[in-house]
Amino acid sequence: MIEIDNFEHFSFDLWMTVIKSNPNFKPQRTELLKEHFSLNKTTYEIDSVIRYYDNLFNIISEKTGNHIEREEVFMLILDKLGKDIQNISIDDLKLFFEKSDELFVENVPFIIWEDIHDFLSEIKAKGKTASILSNTAFIHGDSIRKVLKKLDLDAYFSFMIFSDEVGISKPNLEIFEYLYKNTQEIKIITKSQIIHIGDNPIADYQGAKTYGFAADLVKFN
Repeated sequence: MIEIDNFEHFSFDLWMTVIKSNPNFKPQRTELLKEHFSLNKTTYEIDSVIRYYDNLFNIISEKTGNHIEREEVFMLILDKLGKDIQNISIDDLKLFFEKSDELFVENVPFIIWEDIHDFLSEIKAKGKTASILSNTAFIHGDSIRKVLKKLDLDAYFSFMIFSDEVGISKPNLEIFEYLYKNTQEIKIITKSQIIHIGDNPIADYQGAKTYGFAADLVKFN
């Protein structure tokens, strides 16, 4: 149980802490990828390659603290699926991501922290502040903001930090420093008055604790 009175600012991880992907989204994205790039592969084969590179680059980001651009990852995915990436234009890739982002916004993620609205309301009512600190992979911050608005969550957060927008990822201490500087623009508080809440023991918990914040691990189904 997180005691609200013990802290002045509450930083939240997003994926598998507050929300999880709508199960309808990824199959539709796979079909889009297959059709958009005329892939001669089964959806199972495409899914397997996407999952492999998604997991791989999550590990790399966690180890290096660097954000990896989704365009680079999908070029590797397409190469693995047998496409000649020399013939894929940046505009074509950009169009795919525009369509994929539309699918994401249409298939709104599910809230897994069931009483998150009540928790955030209490934080706000007590004069405290909250923010989002999230690593992004295939979904960028601009699309995430749209779904948080649909979920009536956006108004609770004073600011949101996404790795694709700042070029660094948790557990890189620079991203926690970026968070800290943002809190100081609201009011002057110490690191010990900030708690970061997330599901990843390394990126969220160890990263926050190493920087000097309090931290809490949560796990929802």
